Amino acid sequence: MLSKGLIQVYTGPGKGKTTAALGLALRAAGQGNTVLFCQFLKPALLDLGERKALTSVAGITFRIVNAQWDMRRSLDDVQVTQQVRAEIREALAELKSAAAQRQYDLICLDEINFCLARGLAEMDDIKSLIQARDEHVELVLTGRDAPSELIKLADLVTEMMVRKHPYDNGTCARKGIEY
Repeated sequence: MLSKGLIQVYTGPGKGKTTAALGLALRAAGQGNTVLFCQFLKPALLDLGERKALTSVAGITFRIVNAQWDMRRSLDDVQVTQQVRAEIREALAELKSAAAQRQYDLICLDEINFCLARGLAEMDDIKSLIQARDEHVELVLTGRDAPSELIKLADLVTEMMVRKHPYDNGTCARKGIEY
């Protein structure tokens, strides 16, 4: 159990934000901490390697906000956007309760920064979660474009930058590496 929980933000345009959070989740579980890894905008139908591997790790619980989201099309669909906002708000209320009751030592909110930046989540809900959490609960918030207000609240901010990426040469996402 953690003597003091901090707020960590992993952001930026580079690869590795979710991967860093997953590594921290593994490390925490390996030391006997309980972990909730909540994924936003990554529906259950996605074949993600981390879910397959980590659902069997003792101490790690996955929660999927199972909104039907398509990164290329959904922001333009008012009905989908409204539904996703409602599902995210509900999930954040559940996470707030879990953090306040110290149900987990570490709670990761994967892609929540993107949700904040695109208006799918409300900064007031995130601030409420941060303020309500038990002092021993660590929070990790991942995703591109973390708002400056969140960065100010954080204890640790890591920005992933792209210097070179295989996508630039036409290499598609690879099973087992990118997903």
